[in-house]
Amino acid sequence: MTLVLRTTDRPAGSTPAQPVLPAGTDPLLQLAYEAQPPSGPGATRCLSHPRELALGGIPVTCTACRARRDWLLINHGRNVWVCCRCSNQWLEPEISRADFDALIAIPDGTIYPSVEQGLAALGFDGAFAGTYLD
Repeated sequence: MTLVLRTTDRPAGSTPAQPVLPAGTDPLLQLAYEAQPPSGPGATRCLSHPRELALGGIPVTCTACRARRDWLLINHGRNVWVCCRCSNQWLEPEISRADFDALIAIPDGTIYPSVEQGLAALGFDGAFAGTYLD
């Protein structure tokens, strides 16, 4: 499962200029434009990874609850974070954006208005701490 999260915490001056449609534009074209998923360097993307994750041959284990599988990988810019069901998350420098892109099978997915709402909707906000959802 792949999802894209819209973030509201963009640094000042880095917001890309959105194309402005003419005043008399067809409402269906406007709706199609607004429905496009966010992309580019400002988009935050997430990927569910239910299996074990091994980095350099060493299995990843959550330092908070000792979980060994059922991860959410979060990509923003060049960085990738690993998030556990107990809501513990950390920056993982061993996973590059290219590695993240290679794991994504479907390029578009569910869009949430914020990272926090996406984490809650997917059960990575601590609500399912200590459980594996298969």
